[in-house]
Amino acid sequence: MGTRMERNVYKQTRIQSWIQQLSVSSKVIISLHLLFMIAVLLIGALDYHAKISLFAFLSAMTLWIATKIPAGFVAIALIAFIILMNAAEPDLLYHSLSEEVVWLMIGAFIIGEAVKVSGLAERLTHSILRKSTNKNNMLFGLSSLLFTSAFFIPSTSGRAALSMPIIDQMSQRFSTKERNVLAILAPVIILMSTSATLIGAGSHLIGIALLESTVDQSISYIQWFIWGVPFAIAITILSVLLIKWTLWPRGELKEIENIPPEEKILYKKQINGKEKKTIILILFLIVGWMTESIHGYDIAFITMIGAILMMVPNYGIISWKQGISSVSWNLIIFVAAATALGKVLVDTGIVKWIEKEMLNVLHLFVGAPEWLIVLIILIVTVTSHLYITSHTTRAIVFIPGLLLFSETIGVNPSTVVFLSLIGMNYCVTVPVSSKALLLFYEEGNISYNASNLLKISAILMPLYILVMMLFYFTYWQWTGMHL
Repeated sequence: MGTRMERNVYKQTRIQSWIQQLSVSSKVIISLHLLFMIAVLLIGALDYHAKISLFAFLSAMTLWIATKIPAGFVAIALIAFIILMNAAEPDLLYHSLSEEVVWLMIGAFIIGEAVKVSGLAERLTHSILRKSTNKNNMLFGLSSLLFTSAFFIPSTSGRAALSMPIIDQMSQRFSTKERNVLAILAPVIILMSTSATLIGAGSHLIGIALLESTVDQSISYIQWFIWGVPFAIAITILSVLLIKWTLWPRGELKEIENIPPEEKILYKKQINGKEKKTIILILFLIVGWMTESIHGYDIAFITMIGAILMMVPNYGIISWKQGISSVSWNLIIFVAAATALGKVLVDTGIVKWIEKEMLNVLHLFVGAPEWLIVLIILIVTVTSHLYITSHTTRAIVFIPGLLLFSETIGVNPSTVVFLSLIGMNYCVTVPVSSKALLLFYEEGNISYNASNLLKISAILMPLYILVMMLFYFTYWQWTGMHL
């Protein structure tokens, strides 16, 4: 008996010793996981598969933000956990590599390498540098270039892919800490400028199509332009200022090092053959992306066609070996597994359950004042990226319900759809929320920390909602928008 008691005391002592050795952050993470487990178990509307999947997703979000464990390892480990718990088939892991975003990113890396090898990235960087006397001017030039691209390239991931080699080249003029901020700044500008134009995101077109088929109303390209451009400019400027204020390292040199004379002479030369080929292929890509509705091939497939053409033996820009070596396979594995985690939320009915619960809450606001209705729509749509990682899926899931909500409470469905789509464009909290963010995540010289992204979003998300509210009750109402 004494021996058994001694064993129990020894075990308790070991457990206490182990707990004491844990850091504060480890204790917080373990406590959060226990809290997630209890909360998920108490949700009666979800079945076993959904509960396991929701717990895994919450765990992934916590570990990505709060730890330095490689993001890809976390994603794959939790996919394996879901399968081991019999909440999904092994196909969940295998099929993750067939996701559109995976091939889009593989193509983007290859195209980025071709743009860099051809010398075009250096030439474009030099054209910005030539007009920049300091780093602030350089950032303004980059921001203007990224913002303008929204009017020609109808894909945030496409814009991010084409900007990567230019930013990689420009980053050589910045310190390591500044590069980490640049890796957040670039995709955030791309995402904030999305609202400027109707073709800025596929979700816009899906939302308008649902509006037309449901209530026979629409929003024209010009009307969207009038409403979208001023808002996009305002929120982009505020985002840049916020990132510079919160993340930009203090005490760094503001001036750019002088460009060597031999480098200046180099860029006065005419465009060479490789650069011409690259420009032609990029134009082909842009046309392919813009005409997706005509030819029926999605953006990822067009991107891969462009990547293949870049690697054609003897005629391409780079070799097969160069192209494949340029792909960040660490990031590709993370994206595949993270996308599968997001997809399992849809497949197990978690997203449907969240949508149902939210719409039940929304219907309580029949007869509510206008400002409250607008605020509720914005809170629901702006936060939707936290549990629905795909931009397109957010539109497909929420727009039908919000249209039903607009008819129930007797408000203008066109306004509800526009506000909802602009709200859904916000996705700056975790890397998995956007393909543009993923492209710059954990990637070489220009990469960022997920905790910095969360830090920015903690301020930017409420600011985004506030700016939308201000625009609705001022400029948007002055230009014909009303509930």
